[in-house]
Amino acid sequence: MSYTAAEIAKIIDGLIEGDPDARVSRPARIEEALDGDFAFLDNPRYESHAYSTQASILLVHHSFSPPHPVKPTLIRVDNVRGSLVKLLPLFDSATSQRNQDEVSRSYIHPGARIGAGTTVGAFAVIEEGAVIGSNCTIYPQVFVGRNARIGDGVRLYPGVKVHFDCVVGDNCVLHANAVIGADGFGFAPQRDGSWSKVPQLGNVIIENDVEIGACTCIDRASMGSTVIRQGVKFDNLIHIAHNVEVGSNSVLAAQVGVAGSTRLGQNLQVGGQAGFSGHISVANGTKIQAQSGLASSIEEPNTAVFGSPAIGYKDFIRSHVIFKHLPELQRRLAELEKRLRELENTAPSESYRKTS
Repeated sequence: MSYTAAEIAKIIDGLIEGDPDARVSRPARIEEALDGDFAFLDNPRYESHAYSTQASILLVHHSFSPPHPVKPTLIRVDNVRGSLVKLLPLFDSATSQRNQDEVSRSYIHPGARIGAGTTVGAFAVIEEGAVIGSNCTIYPQVFVGRNARIGDGVRLYPGVKVHFDCVVGDNCVLHANAVIGADGFGFAPQRDGSWSKVPQLGNVIIENDVEIGACTCIDRASMGSTVIRQGVKFDNLIHIAHNVEVGSNSVLAAQVGVAGSTRLGQNLQVGGQAGFSGHISVANGTKIQAQSGLASSIEEPNTAVFGSPAIGYKDFIRSHVIFKHLPELQRRLAELEKRLRELENTAPSESYRKTS
């Protein structure tokens, strides 16, 4: 789909400088843009490209004052990045409607309910009692289990599995092969050394505006719910165990693992491959560096930690500086011990000092 400069300016409340009928059909980087593309400039480092770009429309800040001629029609705005957030979804082909032939090759149980404007891709399976809201995009090979509930404006990419009784809120995005509601890891040891499975009877609740990365697994609770609060963003390959709660607007990078019944606060920032032991709590605003391991709770909000087991960020950095110099420190200590022994061997005896 294409848009004119006038249409775009209206959406983002921008000021046009040039041809209001200039038309674009896709976004592009300023240094690569061609005729029919729109590009943006929000970093002075890239200003030189403004004078050579072939884009038809260029999004710039109101303060941009070009000393050389520019080819594109300019749209001036107060906040370039903020305007992109509004514009890019217009060109997102992932939101395009699926054709009726694909829908006919899916399986939708007669007892399921599908909202207006929702499209269902080929070979998707929607089981009995499932409810899917309006204006959702269900890609091929998605599975929505019995009595699961999906909100409005949700996008489920290919291979997503939402198991029975689980809940996904409005405007969520689940990327390919995410699994919501697989059994939690619950086994009881037996006298003969074997393990007996503990039934996992709860569900997963994902609140509104959550994005879940590809191949991420969120386990159902043993009882009650595993809960992902509003606005949480997960990267790929994350594991959330049973009965975990992740606070609103927290962000977790790839390969993070959270053990059962742990409570993560609001607005956490968690680096890749960080690990959490079970039954701990982490205060709001905590920042956790990549590959850190948390074995105990963090009670002070807005704490930054690093290491495994994780300690205060500044303490870890100071310790790491010393750690890098340990071989040299060991050598110097050995020299000092050697000199001390030499001094002890050459010092006058006690009896000599008394008679002299």
